[in-house]
Amino acid sequence: MFPTLVRRLAASPPVAPKLRNATPPPTAIYANSRYKPKKVWPPDFSRLSQKEQFRFERRYKRRVKLATARPRWDKLVRLAQLGSVTFVLVYSVLFMDWNTEKQPFEGIRNSFWGAVGALSPAQRHERQRPDLPTTADQK
Repeated sequence: MFPTLVRRLAASPPVAPKLRNATPPPTAIYANSRYKPKKVWPPDFSRLSQKEQFRFERRYKRRVKLATARPRWDKLVRLAQLGSVTFVLVYSVLFMDWNTEKQPFEGIRNSFWGAVGALSPAQRHERQRPDLPTTADQK
């Protein structure tokens, strides 16, 4: 396996995979075309007025924004950020050891674990006992 790999690497020229199939842009096609462009792009900004420059910049920014819009990717990034921030906050409040005499979130921890502990099967019978006396018990 190793000798084959060395032989293949020595035989092939070091070209990136994307560049192997790339062809140079055909500039001669546009220069010799019957259909001449109406405007030269990009325009010479030194010859344009401030208003025209602003219009071109605004148009270019809008086109770039539309061309580079990736709504699915942006949504995934936002969800990943939200998930990581939420995880860090929950971990730091409920589980993290702060190495101090008094934990800063001790009250929140006790109330949370008390509420979660009330849902456990071990405390099922305590949940079934009513706090208020019923009308049958009063007679």
